[in-house]
Amino acid sequence: MVLYRQELQANWVMRHSRTYNKDYYFNTVTKESRWDAPQVTEHERVRASHLLVKHKDSRRPSSWKEENITRTKEEALEILKEFQRKIEDGEETLSALATNHSDCSSAKRGGDLGHFERGQMQKPFEDTAFGLKVGELSQPIWTDSGVHLILRTE
Repeated sequence: MVLYRQELQANWVMRHSRTYNKDYYFNTVTKESRWDAPQVTEHERVRASHLLVKHKDSRRPSSWKEENITRTKEEALEILKEFQRKIEDGEETLSALATNHSDCSSAKRGGDLGHFERGQMQKPFEDTAFGLKVGELSQPIWTDSGVHLILRTE
């Protein structure tokens, strides 16, 4: 007899029920149990880069380049829209702009956030990143951190 281990989604493990004498699936984060294996989704994990412009009402109104950010939400959005225009017109890349202008520490990596799964980012950011096609640039997205442009890279 050949035994194999099925590839499971992140946070899911197989357990055995002594009561019913059969295997079941258990999510170690949500504590959900089910008899059928959870479906592995195509976009379980993505990779994205972003450019963040903070404002005075951001969760942390400071960054590696400004100790005290005083711009308004409206000013932050205008700055980001100009970056978006430059990217869409082919004048600049998101990576170059993020390196020099992003208020996130990911600026030193050209805005690259690496791979992440659902539940690791703020919900509006996550929903947008998972909804983009590889190579697609988002519209401005608001989170508690500020306003972002997101580029899905994987």
